[in-house]
Amino acid sequence: MQGRTNKKEPGAIDVHVGNRIRLRRLALDWSQTKLGEAIDVTFQQVQKYEKGLNRVGASRLQRAAEAMGVPVAYFFEGAPAPQTDGELNEAAFSSEEMLQFLSTEEGVALNRAFLTLRDARLRRKIVALVKALANT
Repeated sequence: MQGRTNKKEPGAIDVHVGNRIRLRRLALDWSQTKLGEAIDVTFQQVQKYEKGLNRVGASRLQRAAEAMGVPVAYFFEGAPAPQTDGELNEAAFSSEEMLQFLSTEEGVALNRAFLTLRDARLRRKIVALVKALANT
């Protein structure tokens, strides 16, 4: 199976889908229990999905999409490209880092606050400021 070197190790796409589930759940301010109830699984199963430890079946992913108000494709946006053995995909790594940050409490709060800013110029200036601060 390409992309999985160890059966116990989650596949890149499973981790990505899990991160996207967590990101959407946090954006909705839902607990794992609430999501679990919406898709008929336990909160422990939601944890496993979010970590990519268990794959989400197609029908369950469809149910999650409907419950969370997104198309199924949402969970695959920015997914890592298929890799050849031993090839490191920097874009996928960067995407995973970003999803992990956006899944944190700070990431969700920052994203929510940023989305309330209606002035596009102001948003661009804030992004430029954060980039400048990151380079210092």
